[in-house]
Amino acid sequence: MNTPPIAVLGAGSWGTALAILLAHAGRQVTLWARNEAQLTAMASSRSNERFLPGISFPESLSLAASTDLSSIAHYAHYLLVVPSHAFRETLEKLHSVRADSNVSLAPESLIWGTKGFDPNSGDLLGDVAHEVFGEHVTRALITGPSFARETAVGLPTALVLACEQTDEAEKLAQWFRSPSTRVYPNTDLVGAQIGGAVKNVMAVAAGISDGLGFGANARAALITRGLAELSRLGAKLGGKTETFMGLAGMGDLILTCTDDQSRNRRLGLGIGRGESIQQVVKAIGQEVEGYQTTRELYHRAKALGVSMPITDQVYAVLHQGQDPKLAVRQLLERQPKAEG
Repeated sequence: MNTPPIAVLGAGSWGTALAILLAHAGRQVTLWARNEAQLTAMASSRSNERFLPGISFPESLSLAASTDLSSIAHYAHYLLVVPSHAFRETLEKLHSVRADSNVSLAPESLIWGTKGFDPNSGDLLGDVAHEVFGEHVTRALITGPSFARETAVGLPTALVLACEQTDEAEKLAQWFRSPSTRVYPNTDLVGAQIGGAVKNVMAVAAGISDGLGFGANARAALITRGLAELSRLGAKLGGKTETFMGLAGMGDLILTCTDDQSRNRRLGLGIGRGESIQQVVKAIGQEVEGYQTTRELYHRAKALGVSMPITDQVYAVLHQGQDPKLAVRQLLERQPKAEG
């Protein structure tokens, strides 16, 4: 079967893991990095020692010839795994180099593994992709409960490929399937995006609670009420309940809130233990999406009139200097009402 190549833009841990997964699934993959030194190091070692040390690249995974996007301008299929704050900029640069290279401005498919919102507009990333490339590109999200290292080494994993077109969702889901990786097609692109973004904020909350020593009861309560917040916002934006209760919602939320491989949970743990945000982020050494997503989620929820009390308190801690213990107290002191 003819399998057209795909370019993966973003060589962090998740971008590299997905590139490895695609290569193992039989695709020709080119991994692109923004940093020249990183690209050179990866070419030399045939691995990404900074983000996924000790994991070798498959033979079918090649590296972009340069950090200039023009080297992959002719591709028909792209997977973006850059931080949310760089998503729009990367798409606009890709659009520009495709125009300069005299190829079709819109690729056939644009998939992303980034979880978050556009920091300038607060839009979902799928809306940004539509704005930059128009309606003729197939837009899709690869998401679900997964850590990069486990995916890259082939531990059992279940993911979701969300795309509004049913046939395309199934076709693109096949690209990521391997003997150890199940990928379920889903046509609820909005709901899957909400699940992936909101769970990072809830992971910060769970980390803060655990860092304060509040125990398993509090963690379970935060996860459950976090799912309620996720579902309320998702429903307001047109997402589906079954998405929030599945891998892209509840599954991803549980994983990120309970395992210390989660950078967002580790941010919360550090804050709960009394460390500064700057100290924790420096120690993690990678992008912590939940920090920025909290601000965007807070303002989006306020604009839509959606009640998200956990989000409110995480925002107060991260962006207003609120004491974590006071934030928890304010959550507990809220007027009780029927669960929902």
